[in-house]
Amino acid sequence: MEEEEEEVTDLKLQLFHNTVREHIIFLLLIILLYFSSYVVVSRFRRRDRDDLYSNDEDEVLVYRISFWLCTFTLAVAEGAAMLLPVSIASNEVLLLYPNSYYVKWLNSSLIQGLWNHVFLFSNLSLFIFLPFVYLFSESTGFVGHKKGILARVYETFIVFVLMAIIVLVLTAVLSAVFGIEKFQFFWFLNLGSVHLPFLYSCVSFLGVMLMLICTPYGFVRLFGVVNQVLVRPMLLRDVNEEFSAFYMEEASVKRKLANIELHNVSILDATNGSRLPKTNGIGRPPSYLPQPLLHHSLAHLYQRKTLAGNVDEHQMLNERLRELDSERKELDKLRKSSTFQRTFVYPLAMLLLLFCTAVTILLVVQNTLELLIGIKALPLSTRQFTLGISSLSKLGPVGAGMEVCLIFYLGATSVVGFYSMPFMSNVRPKRRQTSLPQLMLNCGFMLVLSSALPLLSRIIGITNFDLLGDFGAIEWLGNFQIVLLYNLVFGTTTALCLANKFTATVRRELRARLVENYVLFTNYMSFIN
Repeated sequence: MEEEEEEVTDLKLQLFHNTVREHIIFLLLIILLYFSSYVVVSRFRRRDRDDLYSNDEDEVLVYRISFWLCTFTLAVAEGAAMLLPVSIASNEVLLLYPNSYYVKWLNSSLIQGLWNHVFLFSNLSLFIFLPFVYLFSESTGFVGHKKGILARVYETFIVFVLMAIIVLVLTAVLSAVFGIEKFQFFWFLNLGSVHLPFLYSCVSFLGVMLMLICTPYGFVRLFGVVNQVLVRPMLLRDVNEEFSAFYMEEASVKRKLANIELHNVSILDATNGSRLPKTNGIGRPPSYLPQPLLHHSLAHLYQRKTLAGNVDEHQMLNERLRELDSERKELDKLRKSSTFQRTFVYPLAMLLLLFCTAVTILLVVQNTLELLIGIKALPLSTRQFTLGISSLSKLGPVGAGMEVCLIFYLGATSVVGFYSMPFMSNVRPKRRQTSLPQLMLNCGFMLVLSSALPLLSRIIGITNFDLLGDFGAIEWLGNFQIVLLYNLVFGTTTALCLANKFTATVRRELRARLVENYVLFTNYMSFIN
């Protein structure tokens, strides 16, 4: 009996220590993610008197609370984006070092808890924190009550409760329509188990559909971004000679501008210094005026055309000066760059982008064929996964590393494609110029995209790692038609976007040649006739 009691006590102590260790790890991860999110948000937030340096203490407190919650939302978004990469890497580490003392803390319970915590905080951020922050920042307090922070809290709480009731009723109606839950008398008690997961599944579906649009577009835009950031190689170019030529042309344009300005000033001075004579009533100067004075009195009729021509030439020269300045800066950057950066970095970056894009398309094609044949299972999780049993990649640790890189690549392309959309021009964050409402909106978008990233990676077959926790219980992941159609549309759209990107120049040249030949043929036929 004593030995059994000791074993039970040891198991309880071990369970207690494991729980404490996991919570400490979760706390450290949250602090690390929050610090990185704070750095990012601080880089973009606006620092002026309207947002930060207000004389009202209530406004300052509201701004600080809103800023903290936006930072926390972005930290949750970063955690959601890292769920699959961390889980895949943890599985491979346990396979490589199964008996190591330093990785005993890395177990299935820790990874499962990480997925559950991210799912919980994602729901809280999307449906509670961000709406509350927006209402709190826009509130002023009810009419007739004393102004202050408490009045704003009361107004925000009441408006938020009314909105929550409306959303809850709509969620219950939608869940009943789709047959997820039959109507019951105490249906509102299933908020945490049915309604919030269903609402989150709807939001995740919207996020996945949004990534279906912006990710293929991001594949194309990422080549342009790399082309702008990195220095391109110099092939048969003398940069120093081009720089000298641009410098001399810039000096010539500046000299012409100075001459035009001096000429305009001299004309205006001559016009202001001369006094025009009176006419004789029929629009002409009197005949008794001397001939030089007559020519001088008619000179103002030609000065308007001269000044107008000078203004047009002045504008053209200013535009050319701006073009020369930008081109000279690019050449200066190219001249100051190292030989290694010009020769190796740019080609390697382009080859890496091409390789990742090609591998992604091949994996999508393979996943589509396996779904059609029946080899590949749907991404809906149906079993409890245990870390460290077997590798989920055919290439072992190398394949797992490639999967992690492709997941991050998908996240980067989706973000680049999303912010390159035309409708995002007014929402796109700018350094030191982003207001608080724009921060809230961008943090919400980032959370939606990052929460959809694990679903996208699993749907298109980037990895075979199961979606853990409530992520794997999303109902629409078990629909074969949705998953198959998504793979077909994603692969086709990506291939068409890349083909359009790399063949656009050739197609423009062919079109120009065809138009030129058509014009020549038309002129020849008209000449014969």
